[in-house]
Formats: sequence, structure tokens, C-alpha cells
Amino acid sequence: MKAVAVFPKERVLRVIDDVPEPRIEKPTQVRVRTLEVGLCGTDQEIARFQYGTPPEGAKYLILGHEALGEVVEVGEGVKGLEPGDLVVPRVRRPCPREECRPCRQGRPDFCLTGAYTERGIQKAHGFMAEQFVEEVAYLHRVPKALREVAVLTEPLTIGEKALKELEHIQARLPWGREGSTPLHAVVLGAGPVGLLGAMALRRAGFTTTVYSYSRPPDERSALVDAVGGRYLSSQDVDPSALAARAGAVDVVYEATGASKFSFDVLGALGPNGIFIFTGVPGRKEPLQLEGGTLMKSLVLKNQVVLGTVNAGPDAFDAALTDLQAFIERWPGALERLITTRYPPEAVPEALTGKSDGIKRIVHFG
Repeated sequence: MKAVAVFPKERVLRVIDDVPEPRIEKPTQVRVRTLEVGLCGTDQEIARFQYGTPPEGAKYLILGHEALGEVVEVGEGVKGLEPGDLVVPRVRRPCPREECRPCRQGRPDFCLTGAYTERGIQKAHGFMAEQFVEEVAYLHRVPKALREVAVLTEPLTIGEKALKELEHIQARLPWGREGSTPLHAVVLGAGPVGLLGAMALRRAGFTTTVYSYSRPPDERSALVDAVGGRYLSSQDVDPSALAARAGAVDVVYEATGASKFSFDVLGALGPNGIFIFTGVPGRKEPLQLEGGTLMKSLVLKNQVVLGTVNAGPDAFDAALTDLQAFIERWPGALERLITTRYPPEAVPEALTGKSDGIKRIVHFG
């Protein structure tokens, strides 16, 4: 079968057509026909050989971790899925170490050891192939009504997990969120993760400002307007003036991976505020921090800085629920987020060339 793979030792990214078709080997496994796979910054970094580890004994790593597929066969022990169902898979798999409590409890997104595997990223083939086999425990059934947008589930889970952790942290305040005026969130970055995060924050009741580099009007700022948010460009508004222009900042949701920009915005965070990092810097940047000023602000303003990565089953369920809610509340918005669909043969050029549009998808069928 056909797949898109990276050969790290040879430093080659190409489409291969001689991959053996996967077979069900356990009663709890499901064979899935791939429909669509999202492209993201992680795929670009793997394509540039910055990281990405093939499975043990393999020369190549099949890419892709944001997938939508159709069930074609189920093992005899599978319940809840049948051929024809649409599914999205989770990405991370538990480490094997007994001392890792999160992994033993089915939450490898909180793994303590770093010995986990990630499909399409670390020591496990991804989903950018015509078919894949997966354990039923890692698949989420997708309503047919979400067929055109369900490939966005995995990038939305980043925001969903952040919202769940945000809710836990806000509960530390004596009044919580009940009875208060709407909290104000600032989203850093207008890529897919940022825009989906902005939608999730809007649905959760936050007034939301997306703060990014490009100047409006463009397709990104128009999408922010369509979901009732506000868009500001960092070319027009300096981080030091952000709070004055956007209003008191209760939450910052970072979705850029740009360390200097993010830490500059940290100074705009208000009292009792929460700053959520989701991005992993892909490039080295000179960064100078005024440690005393930062520490003083965190202490005197009761602020929290949070890092979050990957997502568990609850975040995937929440993402599917929110995708349906987004469709009902903002008709056409999700469809506008997907700007390009490629055949598998175009992926090498798409990942190594200049990015265009907002969200790029690989279409298999």
C-alpha cells in the first residue's frame, strides 16, 4: 500500500508504495481505511529531520498523527465499532515502566518517564498510509455529521485538555467562575491550534482576543471575527501595550512555539491569571528574562504558568462534542479553517516548501 515516510538516516522524505497492508493480529484490534490526515508543524519539523524516530528495526517512519478513517474490519473482541463507522485515533501510547502511574492508569499524556511512543512521531508508524490497524481502546467513534471536519479533532484536543486543566486551576479561587463577569482570554497565534483554541474558549464563555503577527484583514482575522472574537496584530500592538488595548487578561493560551514572543506577552497577564504554554520551540531565539520582575509578578498577582502536551480520552470526547457545537453556532467556520487538500504524492513538497493557507489536509479517499 501507499504511505508517506521519512528516512532519518538517509535524510529523505518520500512516498513509498510497497508498504505491507496491516493485518489484525489481536481480537481487540481494528483495521481502518485512512480518509484524511492533517499536516502540522510537527510534521514539518520531522520532515526537516529535527526529530522523528522510526519503530525498532525499521528504516523509515510513516508520518501523520491527525487522522480520520473508516473502519473496514474489527477483531472478534471489539465492541462499539463496526465496518463503516468513522473514527479518529489518539496519538500517544503508554510507556512500559511499572513505576509510571499515569501510563498505568491510561494517561500517557502525563507520562513520567518519557519512554512513551507516539504514532507518526516517536517509535511508532503514523496514519499517513492507505490503511492502519489500531487497538479499539485508542479509537473514538465520529458522528457521520462531522465527516468534513473531524480531521480537526486532534489539534482541537490541545485546547480541550488546556481548558480542563484551566478549570481545575480556576477552582482554587474562592469564587471560582460562577457569578463573575466573563473572563478574557488572549490566544497567541492564528494557526490551526490557535484558532481552534479560540473557538473552544468562546464556547466556554470567554471573551477572546487572538494576537498574532499578520495584519488584518486576511482569512485568519476574518475567521476570528466570524466566531465573535477580536484580532490584533503584534505589528500594530506591542506586547507591553496588549492589556491596554485588549483589556484585562485572565488567561493566555499560547499556540505559537515562539519563546521570546510568548514571554513578552507573559507581562500582560493580569491578577490571578493563568498562562498556558502548548507550543514547543522549533528554533533557537535569543531570550532575556528579568527574573526578579517575573517572579515578583507571579507571587504578588497569584499567577500560574502551565505547560500542557498531548491529550487523553476525555479531551478527544470533548473535541468531538465541540466540533458539533461549532458547526451549529458558527455555520461554515470550521470548513473555512481547512484551506488546502493534497494528494499523498504532494506531501513531500508541501512539508518542505512554503506553507500556505491555514490548515492543510492530505486526502486519501
